[in-house]
Amino acid sequence: MASLRKVPFISGLRRMFYAVTPNETSFEFVEDVPIYTNEAVPFFTMFVLIEAVISMYKKDGISRLNDSITSMSAGMFSRLPSLVLRTITITSYVWVYEHYNLIELPWDSAWTWWLCFLGVDLGYYWFHRMAHEVNFMWAAHQVHHSSEDYNFSTALRQSVLQVYTSWVFYLPLALFIPPSVFLVHMELNILYQFWIHTQYIKSLGPLEYILNTPSHHRVHHGRNPYCIDKNYAGTLIIWDRLFGTFKAEREEVVYGLTHNINTFEPFNVQFGYIGYLLYRIYNTGGLLNKMGVLLCGPGWLPGKPRTGDIEDIPKVKAPVNRYGPHVNFWINIYVAIHFLVELYVYQEVLASKNGLSQTAVILSLTYIGMSLTCFGQILDGKLSGVYFEIVHCLGCIMCEIILHQSGFFGSLGEQSVSIYLLRIFFTLSASIWIWVLFKQQSSEKAKIR
Repeated sequence: MASLRKVPFISGLRRMFYAVTPNETSFEFVEDVPIYTNEAVPFFTMFVLIEAVISMYKKDGISRLNDSITSMSAGMFSRLPSLVLRTITITSYVWVYEHYNLIELPWDSAWTWWLCFLGVDLGYYWFHRMAHEVNFMWAAHQVHHSSEDYNFSTALRQSVLQVYTSWVFYLPLALFIPPSVFLVHMELNILYQFWIHTQYIKSLGPLEYILNTPSHHRVHHGRNPYCIDKNYAGTLIIWDRLFGTFKAEREEVVYGLTHNINTFEPFNVQFGYIGYLLYRIYNTGGLLNKMGVLLCGPGWLPGKPRTGDIEDIPKVKAPVNRYGPHVNFWINIYVAIHFLVELYVYQEVLASKNGLSQTAVILSLTYIGMSLTCFGQILDGKLSGVYFEIVHCLGCIMCEIILHQSGFFGSLGEQSVSIYLLRIFFTLSASIWIWVLFKQQSSEKAKIR
């Protein structure tokens, strides 16, 4: 992968744990700041695969293929807008800094770097807390909590829409922190939160008092009543201790939403709650109550506390049955192989987007989005997934032929072996599903007779 070739392994690994120095992560201009989260995709994949192998060896069910693919698909979806649009977070930050900054702190000062580290982490705490306590913000953030598993892939289950509610919490920093320093810490803060999504690290000893750790974050992802609205930290757990939202891990945590969504289809994962929110607003009487549905907590009802009543939370105790329709083993293998192809395409688009035309980027995004939707429907065991996958595979072949004829891949007389292999790959894939559909229809006709 292009990013893996570009980033030294040890440097990339240290970034995952915020183990960097101010000197190596200080830049004068925003344009010079590497997009660490894009460059970390190979490391995300490595961590997920290693954990999956451990889980298979131990047979503990911590890592499941269907849920992991859904989580990684959500992560890919969440980054797609940034391929065609500049993120609102840095755009708004630069505008405030250029028009209203009160003091220009030096971009190459270690003091500025550490001050920004604390400021970004505090801003994240308050954004994260509000994302749980304000329903329209929860509509985006609930995507991250919708997995019933807790593993490295869960960290990647992110919302497309969350960035449009989080950016305002960092604007106070623009009064004095240079944008390039801010962007570095935004990226590193996200990377740090990846590795704490695991059940295999039980305790970090004295570091539990200062850092956000896997133990603390397991509580945050729990749907046990004692876990609700606790441990909002990004990197430092000190904010939760200061503001009264800390809770230590006690009984075994049950993960997911208080009312789980029961689907692996990424569009439903991303946007299903918005439909539910609109339904609640429409069916709630009175303008103030409608506003309450939007601005109070997701568990709020007229006459209830602003963030809802903890007694309304369903009582759960591990172990619990998790959503996962049975599909044939070969289907899991098929989806896994195709997903790895999409992951490779996604990584290459991220790495070379500046050299691609806007049309090529949009076509790539459409292709990736449709692919991930098909996988979700197949893993849900839906017949519609079969039809979508046939259209998806045939559409990929047609797009490749059109792009080739237009000279997108180079001279018309030249075509790499990989292009031929991809055409054969998708032709065989479409043939498999056409055969499955034919067999299913034949079986149904036999039943009627």
